[in-house]
Amino acid sequence: MTAPSALTATVEGIGFWTRGLPSWDDACAFANGGALVDGAPQRPSPELLPANERRRAPETVAVALQVAQAACAAAGRDPATLPSVFASGHGDFAITDYVCTTLADDARAMSPTKFHNSVHNAAAGYWTIGTGCMQAATAIAAFDGSFAQGLVEAMAQLHEGADAVLLVGYDAAAVGGLASVADSTGLLGGALVLSRAARPGAPTITLAFEDGDGDADGALLRHGRGNAMASMLPLFDALATGAGEARLRAGPGRALRLQIVHGAAAKVAAHA
Repeated sequence: MTAPSALTATVEGIGFWTRGLPSWDDACAFANGGALVDGAPQRPSPELLPANERRRAPETVAVALQVAQAACAAAGRDPATLPSVFASGHGDFAITDYVCTTLADDARAMSPTKFHNSVHNAAAGYWTIGTGCMQAATAIAAFDGSFAQGLVEAMAQLHEGADAVLLVGYDAAAVGGLASVADSTGLLGGALVLSRAARPGAPTITLAFEDGDGDADGALLRHGRGNAMASMLPLFDALATGAGEARLRAGPGRALRLQIVHGAAAKVAAHA
């Protein structure tokens, strides 16, 4: 039986995007033996943004908003009502590289738009403005343990009384000088709407820390392994395939072990 103090939550909605798999349905099909989507878009196009902003938005913002919106829609939740946690190991590599290069070469040529997009909470800012959300928004960076630490933060907010929380993880490809010290390829985003309430047919997850590392295999993990946010993929593989457990890298020598109960058997422990 789950201890009263255990961090347990219902997964009400899931969003997913990476090149070749532009939706959670596509990711589920792929994880269960399917193929990549032919002619899939190379860039997300979140409807939350007006067309002009959609074209100008950094890829990290675009993918974060795309999966966040999809998760909220799947959960049937109004985004304006949800506190959120945005986790990214590196933020936007391309903009960081541009800012550093421009400051070194000609600081007066700095683009104000790119400068304001360089902050780590840029995606969270676009999200709260676009949805009109006045709830708390948290931005977390913990290198390759970022998603696990974001999940802990989201679950802690539920344990402390939040009805539901949106968790978003995302990272993009490394470019410029940063690519020599922080390897990342492709574009990847995933989002979960987590709640304290039981929901028929929805999976529940319960977490605990342990020594070790994250899981090393799975169809989605193999496809997205090169991305800095790949450490979230064992959970998405497990949710897609019905596996009962997943381990996420949570930092050097530490893993987040997730027990997952799927479908009608899922129960959520009462929270104080």
